[in-house]
Amino acid sequence: MDGWYVDDRCSNCDAARQFAPDLIGEVDGKSQVLRPPRDEEETGRLHAAAFACPTRSIRPPAGQQDSRLDPFPMVLDEGLLICGHNSRHTAGANSYLLVRPSGTVMMIDTPRWNRELAERYAATGPVTHVLLTHRDHAAHGRRYADHFGARLWIHEGDLDAAPDADHVIRGLEPVKVSEGVTAHPLPGHTQGSVLYLADDRYCFSGDSFYWSRATRDLEVAESVTWYSIQELAASLTRTAGRLRFEWVLPGHGDRHRLTADEMSLRLTALAQRTRLLRPRPVDFTAVRW
Repeated sequence: MDGWYVDDRCSNCDAARQFAPDLIGEVDGKSQVLRPPRDEEETGRLHAAAFACPTRSIRPPAGQQDSRLDPFPMVLDEGLLICGHNSRHTAGANSYLLVRPSGTVMMIDTPRWNRELAERYAATGPVTHVLLTHRDHAAHGRRYADHFGARLWIHEGDLDAAPDADHVIRGLEPVKVSEGVTAHPLPGHTQGSVLYLADDRYCFSGDSFYWSRATRDLEVAESVTWYSIQELAASLTRTAGRLRFEWVLPGHGDRHRLTADEMSLRLTALAQRTRLLRPRPVDFTAVRW
């Protein structure tokens, strides 16, 4: 497609398709370039997809990526950026930067480790906290935290994935991280899954739930639940009424913005649907991206 292609290393993590959903699609369980870009804006989205892809499978016409075209970290909203450069060691998960009113920054989950990338993220502001949503996304947490001089957070249920964490969230009750930012334990996807709520606006949901382009709704990855789908249903039921947010910002699956009232209705409905689910074998191919 005008020189753009996807190589055979693609792991179908969906990261690239989130940046260019009308240009890259899922075909036979892999990403595929659907058509050539029509203009500079669409070409830019393909470059974003290429730099986000954890396996570097989105290949531009020149074959090699031009670092001058790297858009990351990319602004999503005022005070909210997405890191890009997703890591194979976190299964290609998204990570984010949250800028606080003081000018300090929190990193939620981690991109691939690279010192030059770390300096680029630090240019956003002093990074004071690295917040891990669960064990699957912990791979580079300590390294980023040490580089920034930041505090690393994880829940006790997944502590073995980051045993040297500086802050350990315990139990099921919400924990204040800082002014306006709260950790909500949400066991289900893993035993120590957590979501982070910021300013009643941003919900960093890890792998607990996400926005599906296929269903146009909030969904759980029922076919990729490592701990317990029944526990996830209980967690959603317990917390749905506590959470007010406009943005869902997951590790896997798409991000989306709605009014807080609409998100609240959809989250309550998701909790009800999840209570009807039963355990099933892990099947990555069954995720409804």
